[in-house]
Amino acid sequence: MNEHSSSIVDKARLESHLRQFYLASFIQHYEPFAVEAAQSNQSYSAYLLALAEQELLERAVRRRERRLKEAKIPVVKDLSSFDFAAIPHLNPQKIRQLAQGEYIEQAEPVILVGNPGLGKTHVATALAVAATQQMRRVRFYNVAALVNELLTAQTEGKLTAFLNKALNYQLIVLDELGFIPFTSLGAQVMFQFCSALYQRVALIITTNLKFADWTQVFGDERLTVALLDRLTHRAHIIEFIGDSYRFRERRRQGEGGA
Repeated sequence: MNEHSSSIVDKARLESHLRQFYLASFIQHYEPFAVEAAQSNQSYSAYLLALAEQELLERAVRRRERRLKEAKIPVVKDLSSFDFAAIPHLNPQKIRQLAQGEYIEQAEPVILVGNPGLGKTHVATALAVAATQQMRRVRFYNVAALVNELLTAQTEGKLTAFLNKALNYQLIVLDELGFIPFTSLGAQVMFQFCSALYQRVALIITTNLKFADWTQVFGDERLTVALLDRLTHRAHIIEFIGDSYRFRERRRQGEGGA
């Protein structure tokens, strides 16, 4: 075997070993990094350090991508695209502080209250995305869809398993609570879900209803009071006040055509 053939075999064996160690970044970068190390007269240890740091960097990127995918966020948005000026009563500093994630460590609820079209879902989504970037386990639910999943799990005798799985998350977003009233069974399973997460998993809830009107959704006043007692305990309650985004757009269009 000549030197060229031997080099090809060695390369194939090396890359095979690296695959077994799941070092994808090493495979991609070891040759160009070697050229760079030779040109700059780096030591062997400096060359290996550069490869190891690149491997860690790319693993972190892939892990964040997995966290984001697992969160099942319908439309990914961040705070950079949120128009705080359109909601002057909203405190940008408070929202950005929440994005740091301390409320998640404390398993505290965040409740975003206000009329439709004011950006509650945008902010909830942005906070969820920020959490995935911090390597946290996140799950985003539309409330109506979640209740259907809970009822199906109960019918199949898998509700306990469903609740236990939810406890594996660090943050759960419940979007659009209040748009559709629950059946009696739906209200009960929703209460069980939130009670299971109480002080164990952080919650973000968006709702168009004031707390006094939650009985309209849950039907049972005592159940509603008990749920609110849990959800508002140590909660960050943020009220969205103003005209909806769609209303502002229609008004601008009207002014432009006047």
